[in-house]
Amino acid sequence: MSSDRDRVRLTVAKGVSAWEHEEYEEALDRFESVLESNPSFADVHNKAGLCLAMLGRPEEALRHFDAALAINGGYAEAHLNRGIVLNDVGRSEEARAALRLAEDLDTRDSTTFPSDLGNRLAVTHAQLGDIYLVADFPERAAAHYREALDVRPRFADIRTKYAEALIQIGDYRQARQELESILADRPDFVGARLRLGLVLRRVGDREGARRAWERAATNDPTDMRPRAYIATLRTAEGEPTAAKGP
Repeated sequence: MSSDRDRVRLTVAKGVSAWEHEEYEEALDRFESVLESNPSFADVHNKAGLCLAMLGRPEEALRHFDAALAINGGYAEAHLNRGIVLNDVGRSEEARAALRLAEDLDTRDSTTFPSDLGNRLAVTHAQLGDIYLVADFPERAAAHYREALDVRPRFADIRTKYAEALIQIGDYRQARQELESILADRPDFVGARLRLGLVLRRVGDREGARRAWERAATNDPTDMRPRAYIATLRTAEGEPTAAKGP
């Protein structure tokens, strides 16, 4: 499982690098390859939407922004990007509503760094965290994710990454706290539920882990990861490993 996470993080990092070099087709290929197996990554949907917008494919971009917002309705940057694209295609009324919502979320999250500046600060810290995590420096990654959350505490995708770094450090108590705070607001967030199961398993609560992964499988029957994790429990317990249907 850890090799899969490393592969995903490396692919996202390569996509970000391609984006920064204005190689939008390559960046889009990277992000879409991640979404094939991880459709609940709101930040990757947002990145894919940005690539499509830059490639002149606004309707496809809007579908990715909508997907990001279905996962995280408080994702101010996705609202902002959606508003810009809506304005470009002449849907002015919807654009104004999206931009107002983005601004409201910005100032609700932080009055110190309002509007796009706060988003950029949070995203920049998160990107540095991603790089440190890929490089196997989880302590430094956690510090950058924490900085990002100080600016935008409602960015659940960044809080999930922070929890991932904490898991790698071995700080299971804090990781559990972070994940449970996400799930209190967004109980159907599969990525957070999967990581909570990992934390529970590592602290010896196998039944808690099983319940978390079964809930994740119920939330998204198309995601194979929960059943793969449940299979590892069955293997350890000497049970058959064949996954049941959704």
